[in-house]
Amino acid sequence: MNENEQKIYDLIKKNAYISQQEMANALELSRPSVANLISGLVKKGYIRGKAYVLNDLKQIVCVGGANLDRKVYVKDSIQLGTSNPIRSTKNAGGVARNIAENLGRLGMDATLLTVSGSDSEWNYIAEQSLPYMNLEDVTHFSKATTGSYTAVLDDTGGLVLGLADMDVFDLMIPEWIQQHVSLLQQAKCILADLNCPKDTLQFLCKFANSRDIPLILVAVSAPKMKHIPDTLDGLNWMITNLDESNAFFNCDLTPSEVVEKWLALGVENVVITKGKEGAVVGNKAEEIYHVPAIETREIIDVTGAGDAFSSAVAYAWLEGKSLIDITKAGIANATKTLQTDYTVRRDLTALQLQEDMEELS
Repeated sequence: MNENEQKIYDLIKKNAYISQQEMANALELSRPSVANLISGLVKKGYIRGKAYVLNDLKQIVCVGGANLDRKVYVKDSIQLGTSNPIRSTKNAGGVARNIAENLGRLGMDATLLTVSGSDSEWNYIAEQSLPYMNLEDVTHFSKATTGSYTAVLDDTGGLVLGLADMDVFDLMIPEWIQQHVSLLQQAKCILADLNCPKDTLQFLCKFANSRDIPLILVAVSAPKMKHIPDTLDGLNWMITNLDESNAFFNCDLTPSEVVEKWLALGVENVVITKGKEGAVVGNKAEEIYHVPAIETREIIDVTGAGDAFSSAVAYAWLEGKSLIDITKAGIANATKTLQTDYTVRRDLTALQLQEDMEELS
């Protein structure tokens, strides 16, 4: 056992019913870090019983993509057909993973449910993710390659080209998700991105609706809107941008018209983003609101901004905020993320997000 594992072991030995949050407070660690340390002790055979989990808070289960993000920054104007001077970085990425990290930094208990290869790419992702989320339910396939995404960015920080190696996510089939029913049925909320196959998302919609578990769907790209389930009754949130929604409905609608379309399909709450024009949010109980974007003079990197928006929307909703404040939280977190070169900004906390909303309002 390492030092932290020994401390965890000693705490459980003294009180088998101690909660993971109590252990996290005692050791000044995050709740997901404690969960992963406990998982390691179980695998090593030091712990057999799991009485301590009885007092744990329910998890937000984030289902979907986790991949290695490589960012290539072109120093000057891009010239095709020749070599371009660049600088490059790498970060842990993936929509569901990024949202889980945002939620973890906001103080929520997040569990990541995804698939990966058994390779160095996953080892890097796990190392970067462990402090913010529970990874013990990730499935590793020895013959698969961990997902990766390479973003080529111009000198303004805008995306020029995105290269996605995401075949591993095709393994997130219904039979795979059904192996995690015990986790899902105890979830405080399920959040799934559209990297998941359509059949898997249809299972999640039916599963969550039948058990009255909150469910949030987050779009990832226009092509993957084909993964939207056939029936959306009981879906609590749909989070997409305008282009993604128009691709799904195969027409050219305004954000307000798109909100009405989703609501007519049975979605409870809808938020549609449109870049510099802000976001439109609505549900059947209230009117449809437009929340303007925040003027941003400097954009360093657009990668991760959408995930920052989605995670703050989920967080604010679970905290019982109003529709307008929910959307403001998303815009504030996305704006601050645009101003960093990290996929998930490093200064994010619940208090910081509240201060950002007040500063930017």
